[in-house]
Amino acid sequence: MALALNREELSQYLAEVFPQVREDFAIDALSEDTITMRLLTAERHLRPGGTVSGPSMFALADVCVYAMVLARLGRQALAVTTNCSMDFMRKPEGGAQIVAECRLLKLGRSLAVGDILMFSEGSDKPVARASMTYSIPPQGSAAAQFG
Repeated sequence: MALALNREELSQYLAEVFPQVREDFAIDALSEDTITMRLLTAERHLRPGGTVSGPSMFALADVCVYAMVLARLGRQALAVTTNCSMDFMRKPEGGAQIVAECRLLKLGRSLAVGDILMFSEGSDKPVARASMTYSIPPQGSAAAQFG
């Protein structure tokens, strides 16, 4: 299935619908089944001790799958997370940006499932892994036409 939004269109749309976090995430690469995004780490993303917090890594995983759904289906602002499983495997390097590699495993009519691996920038050892499921509004519903 071809992309409905390219990298630039997707970045623009995310900034429109979530202006409160436009400075937090960047899209590095996008294909039909994968997206690579990064958390642009700032002081607000750190926990005591100077490492990236779990909630910040959760947000990165969440936005990755949301962005993949948008890239494939287009402007579906009301797609929502319905499930998440996340494993924190090792401490992120202090203050480093977190890079997430997301693969869309399934895109159905009502659900999308993605798998995400996160790394401290420059490292090949994952710091976290997540699996996320998104609910997609039915075609023709007011929610599907939002945006």
